[in-house]
Amino acid sequence: MKNQRLFLILSFLFVVFHVQADDLDDFIRSQMKKRGIPGLSLAIIQDGKILKAQSYGFIDKDGKVPVTTNTLFQAGSVSKSVAAMGALYLVEHNKLLLNENVNVKLKSWKVPDNEFTSDKKVTLRGVLSHTAGLTVHGFPGYTVGAKIPSVVQILDGTAPANTPAVRVDFVPGSSWRYSGGGYTVMQQLMVDVTGADFPEFMKSHVLSPLGMKNSTYQQPLPPELAKLTATGHYNNRSLVEGRWHIYPEMAAAGLWTTPSDLARFAVSIQNAYARKSGGVLSQSMTRQTLTDQKNRDGLGVFLQGDSTTLRFGHNGRDEGFDALLTASVDKGQGIVIMINANDNSHMMGRIVDFIADYYHWDGFPVKAAKPAAVNVDSKTLKAFEGRYELFNNRIVTFEAENQRLFTLEDGFIDEEFVPVGNHTFTSTDRNVSVIFNPDANGNVTGFTLKDDDQHYERKVPRIGPLAHKTNADPDPSRTPKIMAALQAIVKGGKILEEASGLTSGAKRDFAGGMPEPQTLKSLTFIHSENVAGRGIQRHESDVSEIVTYQLKSNQPDTYIIVHLTSDGLVTDFDLVEK
Repeated sequence: MKNQRLFLILSFLFVVFHVQADDLDDFIRSQMKKRGIPGLSLAIIQDGKILKAQSYGFIDKDGKVPVTTNTLFQAGSVSKSVAAMGALYLVEHNKLLLNENVNVKLKSWKVPDNEFTSDKKVTLRGVLSHTAGLTVHGFPGYTVGAKIPSVVQILDGTAPANTPAVRVDFVPGSSWRYSGGGYTVMQQLMVDVTGADFPEFMKSHVLSPLGMKNSTYQQPLPPELAKLTATGHYNNRSLVEGRWHIYPEMAAAGLWTTPSDLARFAVSIQNAYARKSGGVLSQSMTRQTLTDQKNRDGLGVFLQGDSTTLRFGHNGRDEGFDALLTASVDKGQGIVIMINANDNSHMMGRIVDFIADYYHWDGFPVKAAKPAAVNVDSKTLKAFEGRYELFNNRIVTFEAENQRLFTLEDGFIDEEFVPVGNHTFTSTDRNVSVIFNPDANGNVTGFTLKDDDQHYERKVPRIGPLAHKTNADPDPSRTPKIMAALQAIVKGGKILEEASGLTSGAKRDFAGGMPEPQTLKSLTFIHSENVAGRGIQRHESDVSEIVTYQLKSNQPDTYIIVHLTSDGLVTDFDLVEK
């Protein structure tokens, strides 16, 4: 009788677990379908152990080869967090000092001194926390078969490097600015100090000790590992040429790994924080790692939550791959998600929130009850459609449908906003509201973004409407000039340097050219909007006018929005779907 009772209890638990697991799996698959994601792999940490490792979809959009939990994905900037552990290992073994001028131990290359470094020097602490004043935000990598530069060539911005030189352009320690260039300085510093090949050092001192057996910083991958990879897809779900890019900037963006291996990395930090065995770093160094240096940035990881709900993590993006790692400091919880696509939506955030709610975790935002919708007439609703500058160089697009507003990302529907007032809409995914701001003539010039979880609100300026129909071009003579400027941006190099009609910031930041659109055949005028005074800035120039064209190229016909300064110079462009 006792055995029968035990059997019934176990059977009940088995059914409940699998029903719940089906709910989670169904949610993830529905999100992937909604966003057109070819493949996804994840790992869930519970009580300091990997509770669930699961893969979904396929290694590419052809849908023939399934993703497995051993499929390799590029980690993008999550590479920085793992590389930081290697650098901090060297600090603990007295090979490096956190607050020492990095030039003391750099041998193959030195950070050039200038007026910004006369009193304050670049330090490892500054590099790890993005406060060193170093330039170059990120790296596009190199297509398979292309000539690959050395790290020194990358740091100096010399051919065949496709990014500008890494230099100091503000006083170290005075501010925060994300810099992949800084982590490339750190990579060279680690090589110079150890005399070891960077992938080999990281394998010996971080990856292998943590049991990250499916991870490597090797760039390019050896053939036997290349067979285990997913294929990258851009945000329009087109394939990355050669399947993925090569990243000699290994510390910043070059880690190939799996969610389970990154979960092991996160668990090692949790264990070290609690003074448990099995980690690479001591408890004291781990606590430094998880201490806010500036702007909620620790040493190689970003921080969220308060003292009782503190989490660490990082997001990552390489060409065709996105990644997310978030884990609690002292609750033994965490999530790693990797996808073989660039996706600008809130999908991974929705999956994190669903998992946290599913397992009843503390410290994650809890979505308020779905708000009651009010009626808004269709004309008013249509007025809110359009594009807005959410952050610098980050657009959010609203489209009206069925008494709702939906954000569009990469041509796919993303987030639903329900009207709770004539000008106020609330997200069904997050505790976020937008309040649209019409001017005296009733024209919408932006909205106020209110985030109840983050306790802030700010103004978001309008860029312009969706591209519905062509209009008469008020200044057709400038279109050929804009076309020439765009062609120079795409090509980069000397052609860009010598081109007219471009701001100095655009020339600097597009020096390496752009992968798309590869050819520009024609521009058809759609719309122009005066945005002077709305606070929009691209590549360090104020934007006064935004012109939308229909673009004909070797890509499917799409639209291009061009950002112009008050003197008509092109300072940026964005490709959009409608």
